[in-house]
Amino acid sequence: MTKRSALATLLALTLAGPAGAADPLRIGLAAPLSGPDAGFGQGARLGAEQAVAEINRAGGVLGRKLQLVVQDDAADPKQAPARSRPIAGSGVRFVIGPLTSGAAAAASPVYEEAGIVSVTPGATWAPLTRRGAGLLFRLSGSDAQQGALGGALLAERFRGKPVAIVHDKTSFGRGLADEAARALKARGGQERLFEGVSRDDRETAALVAKLRALGIEALYFGGLSAPAAGLIRAMREAGLTTVVIGSDGLLDREFSQVPGAEGTLMTVSPAPPRLPEPKGTRTPRSSEAEMFAAPAYAAVEVLRQGIEGARSVEPAKVAATLHSGVPLRTVLGEVAFDAGGDLVKPPFTVQAWRRLPDGRLDFAGNEVSP
Repeated sequence: MTKRSALATLLALTLAGPAGAADPLRIGLAAPLSGPDAGFGQGARLGAEQAVAEINRAGGVLGRKLQLVVQDDAADPKQAPARSRPIAGSGVRFVIGPLTSGAAAAASPVYEEAGIVSVTPGATWAPLTRRGAGLLFRLSGSDAQQGALGGALLAERFRGKPVAIVHDKTSFGRGLADEAARALKARGGQERLFEGVSRDDRETAALVAKLRALGIEALYFGGLSAPAAGLIRAMREAGLTTVVIGSDGLLDREFSQVPGAEGTLMTVSPAPPRLPEPKGTRTPRSSEAEMFAAPAYAAVEVLRQGIEGARSVEPAKVAATLHSGVPLRTVLGEVAFDAGGDLVKPPFTVQAWRRLPDGRLDFAGNEVSP
């Protein structure tokens, strides 16, 4: 070997890095970094970046460092498929996200077709994991699981008493109501009334009249805060003391101002833990960012343990490991997935809206036993 060729070989080895060094394992992040939900997306990005950095400092996964590939989907179902294709075509085998139900529903078929395992930290739409997708996992509870808990509350707390199930005529609300009815029936109960109601005053008045005639003592409301608030207000004005059970759709400032809302029960996911600020950062995370920082961090932890458990970076093998129900330790606590990709134990608590000494109505800290 000539001196010149020896120098060329040495230079090539230097540029290539240490002998045996593996290429980084690319993990995608699909999140809204623009648009009205950008705060949530920025939090997810910070959480995922923090998890990747800490895993890399500890040596990576199966000897390979992780590399995050970020894509802005704007939480828009119309944009999500187009935004997901660059990730699918860039050698990425694993994705964190999308965060929202609409974007996840639109993008998951693209990831599934490309053979990519995706872990969504926040999409709750029930059919998401019922469409035959074998590579999709959900770190949040589903609307179906939340509605089922509401129906169980009706069955257990008001056994033998007249109950009703009402929804706000949205797909979200109707889905919750349907699951509540199934859970109630499975426990030997049966609602006296199943009906939809909008914010229309005439509809609400007609419904209140039916509730009075049937002597309804408790009702499950599937839907959002505004129609629920209108119904409760109308019931109280009519002298009805019917107990209302709702979902996290009631999480709105307007609901805390409703006369008579005290005593309402609500199923809700516990607030995610606050991640410690990485060293050297000075910008505090917003409340929106905090909502998805820890779940995105946990999603990276899930992928790491799935890969290590499978001892492979082949998505199908990793998915099989996660589907097996093996317990995984995350910043959110211990989690495990069922055969459909949903959590074995949905992370919901039951909170009661109660009047505080200063006169405010709040649910924080008012957890009750299911």
